[in-house]
Amino acid sequence: MKYPRQIIISPMMTEKTTSLQDQNNCYTFKVSLNANKIEIQKAIERIFDVTVESVNTIKQRGKVKRMGRYSGKRADWKKAIVKLKAGNSISDFEV
Repeated sequence: MKYPRQIIISPMMTEKTTSLQDQNNCYTFKVSLNANKIEIQKAIERIFDVTVESVNTIKQRGKVKRMGRYSGKRADWKKAIVKLKAGNSISDFEV
């Protein structure tokens, strides 16, 4: 079994995620690449003591970057958009 802090890497705070929090009670997290939706749901419920309604995941591929004639690639990462049930909220949005 994985620990919840190994699955949830960090919260994401952008203008779009802030509007999702206000309108739909959704929170966005950067999660482990090999975590599935069920593991993400259980980790959020255990860390923040809330009830999760749904989890949507997005796998982002790392960009190819160049420095002169050398090229490299940023790491791939995974984002999870977690919708909480009505009446639940995460007041301290720090992991």
